[in-house]
Amino acid sequence: METYSEPTHSDPSTSEQMAMASSSPPSTDADLEDKTKSPKTDNVEVVTGARLLLMLASLSLACFLILLDTSIVSTAIPKITDHFHSLPDVGWYGSAYQLGSSVLQPLTGKIYNHFSLKWTFIAFFAIFELGSAICGAAQSSAMLIVGRAVSGVGASALINGAFTIVSSSVPLEKQPRNAVAQLGVAIGPLVGGAFTHGYTWRWCFYINLPLGALVAFPLILMHIPEQVPKESPGSALRKVHHHLDLVGFALFAPAVIQLLLALQFGGNQFAWNSSQVIGLFCGAGATFIVWLVWNYHKGDDGLLPVPTIRRRAVWMSGLNYTFLMSTLFGASYFLPIYFQAVKGVNAIMSGVYLLATILPQLVGAVLSGTLISKIGYIPPISIFAATLTSIGSGLYAMLQPGTSTAKWVGYQVLTGFGRGTGFTTPVTAVQHAVSKTELSSALAFIVWCQYIGPAIFLSLYNTIFDTSLRPQLREHAPNTNANAIIMAGATEFRRIVHAQDLPGVLVAFSNSLDRVFYLVAAAGVVAWFAAWGMGWKDIRKTKEESPADSTANIDEEKDQHDTDNRV
Repeated sequence: METYSEPTHSDPSTSEQMAMASSSPPSTDADLEDKTKSPKTDNVEVVTGARLLLMLASLSLACFLILLDTSIVSTAIPKITDHFHSLPDVGWYGSAYQLGSSVLQPLTGKIYNHFSLKWTFIAFFAIFELGSAICGAAQSSAMLIVGRAVSGVGASALINGAFTIVSSSVPLEKQPRNAVAQLGVAIGPLVGGAFTHGYTWRWCFYINLPLGALVAFPLILMHIPEQVPKESPGSALRKVHHHLDLVGFALFAPAVIQLLLALQFGGNQFAWNSSQVIGLFCGAGATFIVWLVWNYHKGDDGLLPVPTIRRRAVWMSGLNYTFLMSTLFGASYFLPIYFQAVKGVNAIMSGVYLLATILPQLVGAVLSGTLISKIGYIPPISIFAATLTSIGSGLYAMLQPGTSTAKWVGYQVLTGFGRGTGFTTPVTAVQHAVSKTELSSALAFIVWCQYIGPAIFLSLYNTIFDTSLRPQLREHAPNTNANAIIMAGATEFRRIVHAQDLPGVLVAFSNSLDRVFYLVAAAGVVAWFAAWGMGWKDIRKTKEESPADSTANIDEEKDQHDTDNRV
């Protein structure tokens, strides 16, 4: 394996450029880059034995809690809407969490590059725990939404932080798969249903507090190696405005917030053609364009480093993850509404019904790691995953009040197994496509895609459901009060609907959900197209190549050359 270096603000794409760069007088920053961009195994301070097991257990539990928190609320949502009379807020319970995560996510990669891995991770985990406490104690729907946003801010740095810590401590070819973390996504609906039915929905959030202590204490007491050499905290703080691209963040955050607010308000609080919604869309677009120009100008120092993100394997993996995770949230948030509102089961039985997704999803997540190590190529696994996911999600649109058990179980098995096989592939692709110093930013981008996709799509799903339900109720249950049914919540509406009107109401609910699942299926199709660009190279040979060699191709070299020309 050969070492390589690159200037601070460019990523040479030809040997001539590299020779010119190496012959020029090196700066202090360039020296630091040269030291850190050695082969991946050279920079790994290997952690072994009991310390490794304890570190992996703590990080896996942290990721488990984060992913559990993204899905545990799904089966509790019908009861939460009953408690707060807030069915129109369904989308906010997921979007607020994703909003907090997606706004801060790109910045966290920069933070990990310049500040302590250990204490940065612990600080964000404390914010996540604070948000969980606020959610558990919420006295209104608005307070719950605020708590979800705070939890999202904390969660924004934890998954990519865990990946970065493991990458800094364990050679790439020996790193474990994250099937344990994916278990959080898988069993979240079941755990949420159990708490909601047996105790109270508040324990869906309180459970993070005692389990969080098991994460924090071991990490506080142990030494965690850094992924790259770093300045002292005082020196890093004095240069924080340069390292973290705060101007870029100040442009990026309002753009994302305005976009998500426009999607959430459109068709709900305000009409799509209202001045409020149009203004938010225009503001988001204008701010985003300014941020794109600024981010391109900053190059390697940008919030999302252009030379790293423009690698095809990186941005296509991000695109795949965006839409794959959007299918997950569409199913996990709206299938429980089908089971509880249309089928009439309680929260815990709704979670049990979701076992048809949970178990195949776990099998797929574990099997994908084995398949990748055997095949050596990531795209075939991702294509297979997206194919099953899009087909299964499309079949969800056939769900009706009288749909047989065999059908809704079969649809979930198909979708769950497909989605499970695709969960780890984007992260694996990126880990094999970038250098050590780029890893934190690249992983932050991938995890940001994991959050921004569901944040946008949950708003769209909720808008589709809410705008479809009212006309469907008027068509199939004309003798009912649509506003009263919606305000009653996804399960309590049965108390106010007469028996002769109930079949029509159930049809209205199922038809509205079908329209949501059409969009879920479309997201799966986009994930399928993106999977083809995730890097057609044998990753089994990565340890015999430099990161630059393993990611080079003609198109990417042209992209990097264009980036260099702007300096």
